[in-house]
Amino acid sequence: MTHPVMVLLVRFKSALSFDEVMRVANERAPEFRALKGLSQKYYMQDAVSGEIAGLYLWESADALSEYRDSDLRATIAAAYQAIGEPRVEVYRVAMPLRDDVF
Repeated sequence: MTHPVMVLLVRFKSALSFDEVMRVANERAPEFRALKGLSQKYYMQDAVSGEIAGLYLWESADALSEYRDSDLRATIAAAYQAIGEPRVEVYRVAMPLRDDVF
């Protein structure tokens, strides 16, 4: 597998408990596993603020673009009862440190 080309980071505060967030994540995981071009997704929680984050590693800009226009992406805030608008950051991978990781 080659290294990812694009990285998407989504962060938000949730009205749900962490256990409830993980229940929702597990319910939705098959839909994310089915996405073409998504190499990996990390479900995370900020150790200080408690914010929930999703870190997505994409094989191409087109795959990320297709996801950004999808109903699945549009339901994130509602599914996790986000407080306010999620913060979304998109990065192009400039260079991997290690080529042997993927």
